[in-house]
Formats: sequence, structure tokens, C-alpha cells
Amino acid sequence: MTEIRVACVQNTATRDIKTNIEWVCARIDDAVAGGAQFVALPETVGLIEPVNAQIPASTYRESDDIGLAAFRDRARQHGVMILVGSQLIRDGESIFNRCFVLDSAGEIRARYDKLHMFDIELQNGEVYRESDAIMHGDRAVLVETPLGRLGLSICYDLRFGALYRALAHAGAEMITIPAAFTQTTGKAHWHTLVRARAIETGAFVIAPNQCGHHCDKRYSYGHSLIVDPWGEVLVDGGPEPGVVYADIDLAQVEKVRARIPALKNERPFTVEQQ
Repeated sequence: MTEIRVACVQNTATRDIKTNIEWVCARIDDAVAGGAQFVALPETVGLIEPVNAQIPASTYRESDDIGLAAFRDRARQHGVMILVGSQLIRDGESIFNRCFVLDSAGEIRARYDKLHMFDIELQNGEVYRESDAIMHGDRAVLVETPLGRLGLSICYDLRFGALYRALAHAGAEMITIPAAFTQTTGKAHWHTLVRARAIETGAFVIAPNQCGHHCDKRYSYGHSLIVDPWGEVLVDGGPEPGVVYADIDLAQVEKVRARIPALKNERPFTVEQQ
């Protein structure tokens, strides 16, 4: 199969996990009704909790996570592949920002723990310290699916280009970047970085993003994107919650990589200080 209809769900998660999950499940239903074979959900799709100290009380082990269970049910019910952009999952003594790839039987085909923690201070006074509550992962993940080879990443990973080159060299035809990108950084960099990751890898990029006001001072940018290997934006989700679609043809990956063989032309080098 080379032609696929992909949907991105764009939501505004709050502290109300049950309501968040119910809304997203209804949008999965909508996406499938619209012909989607692959439904991609944003980062921390079931919960936005801006206060790090309150995160542990709202996280569950994988086996008990109500959002993951609901999404697995939807995948099984509709016979559709779902990217659970991420859920905050308790694993041992740590909490991980974990992405899941669900197959059409609702089985977990792959897991990816976010590598790069969002620890920044912006000039406008916004401060984020993801690592105060979340443990980073330590491996990149490529998963073979019936729809194609899928490389996984999450949100702040977007700024680390070497990860995407590695996924492309490993054979990724599609790369997912589920996010809850802030409004401030999203306005400045979201479109540019997502397009750049597609161009430099010659892969389709599927980037579902949260949007709007979550709670307290936490806002996300929206504008979920599906970008082709040439860097063209196929669909932009805009600022409001909803579902957007794009039809992609994976045969385009090979054509673009043949046109500009940057992956083959890449050379090792050292940095010489003079």
C-alpha cells in the first residue's frame, strides 16, 4: 500500500481527563467516517497539567491508563491505526512522556519515550521545566506497519535535527511529531521546523498539535500539519479544535529522495578548531 488517508486530531486538553478522552474518541470516530486509515493524536492528548507538582497524582501505569484503553478500543472497533501522540505514563518510579502506535486490532505495535525535555525560559517570562516531573527516554524508534515505516518523535524533539536524519537513514517514510507546542514558540518556529524536518529527510511529516487555552497560563499553538517530502504543507489545522485530513502517496518518498539524494550524499566529518 502506498496511498493513505491520514487524519490529525487537534484538541485542547485540560485537567479533566475523562472529558478530554471522550472528546478525542468522538473525533476519532469522525476521522474514520471521513475515510482515515491512520489517525494521529497530539502529545499529552489526555491531560495538560501545567503544575509539575500535580502531575504524579494524575498519571497511571500503562495497564491502568483510561485514555490508552479507550484509544485501543477505538482502533479495534474501527480497524484503524492510531498514533497516541503521548500519554504521561508511570513506569517503575518514573513518569514518561510516552507515544504509542496502535494497530488495527488495538494492539500496541511500538512505544517511544520522549528524548528531549522541554526545559526553557522565554524572554516573556514563560518558564517550562519538563524534566522536573518527567524522565527522558534514551532511544529512537522506527516501527514497521502495514501502512509504511514510521519514525517516532514528540514535540521538543523537533529542534534536534540529528534525530530525524537518523530515522530517515533507518528507513522512515513517515515521521510523526505529536506536540503541545506553546503559542509563543509555535508562532515563531512551528511551521518552519516541521517543513525543515520533511525537506531534510525526504519523508512525510505528520504533526498533530494541541491548540487553545488549556488551564492557568498554558496555551498551545494548534496548526496541526501534514507535510510532504518536498516540504509542501498538505493541510494546516488552524487555531481551533477539530480534525484535518490529507491523502499521501508513499511512492513520493522514493521519488523525492532520488531527485535530491541528500541522505546518500551525506559524509562524516570532524570539526576542526583553528
